[in-house]
Amino acid sequence: MPRKPTKPPKPTTAELDLLRVIWRLGPSTVKDIHHARQAERPDLAYATVLRLMQVMHGKGLLVRDENQRSHIYAAAHAQDALQTNLLKDLIHKAFAGSGKDLVLAALSDHVTGKEREEIKRFLKENPDG
Repeated sequence: MPRKPTKPPKPTTAELDLLRVIWRLGPSTVKDIHHARQAERPDLAYATVLRLMQVMHGKGLLVRDENQRSHIYAAAHAQDALQTNLLKDLIHKAFAGSGKDLVLAALSDHVTGKEREEIKRFLKENPDG
């Protein structure tokens, strides 16, 4: 019997910060990720990034190529798949399963006029979703 695909594990906020960098850069070394994160967090230690990436690898959030001296890490899950999983979880937990309530809450104070027009255009062009 084929195995059912497993849902990606839920990353912490710190793990999501690193995943965003990895999705943007593609497969990278710890040094690359550390350097990219230092732009936002100059106090972030290399050892912290290394340890967090090792934990993420253990959780199944990252894959690691060990064929070179400096290991290359890549996201184990596509950005859209992980975000969709997190969003479904949020809808279930915070909005009692109502996607409509999530959208209304998100649109209430956080959307510019330009973004609102883009949303209207998207809905008009994609009436079924």
